Amino acid sequence: MSPEERKLAAESLCKQLAASPLFLHSRRIACYFASDGEIELQPVINRIWRMRKECYLPVVSQLTHNRLGFVHFRKNDMLVANRYNIPEPKVRHQPVPPWALDLLLLPLVAFDRNGNRVGMGGGYYDRTLAYLRRRNQWHTPCLIGVGYDFQRVKSLAPEPWDIPLDGVITESRITIFSR
Repeated sequence: MSPEERKLAAESLCKQLAASPLFLHSRRIACYFASDGEIELQPVINRIWRMRKECYLPVVSQLTHNRLGFVHFRKNDMLVANRYNIPEPKVRHQPVPPWALDLLLLPLVAFDRNGNRVGMGGGYYDRTLAYLRRRNQWHTPCLIGVGYDFQRVKSLAPEPWDIPLDGVITESRITIFSR
């Protein structure tokens, strides 16, 4: 995709998400900084700030056994590159756990109609969200994969440790999966 096509896709995704009850009813929303061709969420981050919601970004820590923490990200916060050269907010206070969030937007490489997702292969989100395997005890956060329409595949074979998505948003639609 050209840079202009990616920008238009990100803006379209933002408009859909911002109009959805899922977004409107969420206060604490985790996003990510795009890398390796992932769809950009800066328009979503800007909308979160305009609506006076709280934006969180993932931070990678070896101290937490390669699980993600989520740091409250404000407009003028300083960013530093992590070991994968992805910008993260400079941690000034304790990251919050995922269950403290309402909505978590996850990057993906591919997804299917059953809510299965393939990420970049590091397993960070799956390790971080492993507590959701006991889902009857946990209701947050809502997990929404973020990608382009062309990343939808017919079927994925999930691994036992994979955490399924509650839905996916692309430049053209929001899909919620039934469980």
